[in-house]
Amino acid sequence: MTEAEILKALSNVEDPDFKKDIVTLNMVKDLVIDGDNVSFTIVLTTPACPLKEVFQTTSTNAIRLLVNKNANVTVHFTSNTTSKRVDSQQLLPGVRNVIAVVSGKGGVGKSTISANLAMALAKGGAKVGLMDADIYGPSVPIMFGVRGERPRMTNINDKAYIVPLEKYGIKLLSIGLLVDERQAVVWRGPMVSSAIRQFITDVDWGDLDYLIIDMPPGTGDVHLTIMQTVPVTGVVIVTTQQDVALADAKKGIAMFGQAQIDVPILGLVENMSYFTPAELPDNKYYIFGKDGGKKLASEYDLELLGQIPIVQSIREGGDKGLPAMDGNDETVRKAFAEFAGNTARQIAIRNTNHKPTRKVEVVE
Repeated sequence: MTEAEILKALSNVEDPDFKKDIVTLNMVKDLVIDGDNVSFTIVLTTPACPLKEVFQTTSTNAIRLLVNKNANVTVHFTSNTTSKRVDSQQLLPGVRNVIAVVSGKGGVGKSTISANLAMALAKGGAKVGLMDADIYGPSVPIMFGVRGERPRMTNINDKAYIVPLEKYGIKLLSIGLLVDERQAVVWRGPMVSSAIRQFITDVDWGDLDYLIIDMPPGTGDVHLTIMQTVPVTGVVIVTTQQDVALADAKKGIAMFGQAQIDVPILGLVENMSYFTPAELPDNKYYIFGKDGGKKLASEYDLELLGQIPIVQSIREGGDKGLPAMDGNDETVRKAFAEFAGNTARQIAIRNTNHKPTRKVEVVE
C-alpha cells in the first residue's frame, strides 16, 4: 500500500454536509502505513460531530475495497472547531461560536433545551459555556444544582473579571448566581441591558468551542443588546406544536431575518413533540398537535434540528439539578444528542458557506 493509493481511495469518502470528499477538504492527517496496517486522523469541524462512525466505516470499506482487502485500518479523530466571528473589540477572544437559544413566547422549554444542548455538546468533547440571559426568570442555578453558590473574581491585566462556575464540564453564569434567589429583580430595561453587557465584557469565559446563551422569551432589549455587543454565530429557535407558539416563533424568525440584524438562524427545535408512556414504548401521542415545527421549518426553508418528547425524567432532571442529557433515559439522551449533533453540523456549514458574522452596528 502506498500513500497515493490510500488517499485516492479516501477521495471516495464524502462529507455529506459539504458535498466534497475528505481529501479535498484536507481532513486527512498523519497517514502512516506499515505493511497491511494503515492509520490516519480525520480532522472534524466539531468535537460533537455525529458522523464519526460513518466516516470510520466508509473509510475502512474504501481502503479494503480499492487498495487491500486485508488492510487493518485504524481511524483516529480530532477536531478543529470552525469560527467566523469578527470582532474589532476582541470581546470573548477565546470563544469560537456564540449560539443564542430563543423563543417567541415563554413556556416552551427554552431553558431545558439550552441546558441539554450544552450538556450534549460537552459530552461530545466540546468546550462549552452557558450564559443565562433571562434576568427576570433565571433557571440555570436550579437546572444545574448550583443554587446558593457564588462565582469568584479574578484579576487579568489589572481588571477584575467574574469567573463562571463549572458543573458537568460546563462553564455557567446567571443573575441567579449573583443575587438572592428570594429577591425579585425589579430593573428597568437599561439596567438589564447593562447587566447583560457585563456578562460578556466582565466575565472570563476562557477558551470555548460554543457559548450557549439562554435568552429571555420574546424579541426585546436583551436580544438587541447581545447582538450589538458581540458577534452571534447563529440562532436556535425553540417552539412547541401549538398554533400560539408557532405564531410567536414566526416573530422570532422575522426578527433575526431583518436586514439591519441579519443573524443566521441555524434551525428550529420542536420541544414537547409527543408523549410516549413507559408501558407503551412504541406509542406516540401528539398532545400539542403534530409536525407543527416541521411544517414551520419547511415554510421558512429552515432546518428542523430535533424533536424532543415529553418525558417525566426531563422535568425531574431539571428540578434536581441533573439535566436529562445526563440521566438514565436512553430515548431522551438520544433525542438531545441528535439535536446537538444537528446544531453543531449547521454551525460548521454556516461557518464554511456564509460570510463572517459581525455584531449588529445599528438597529433602528
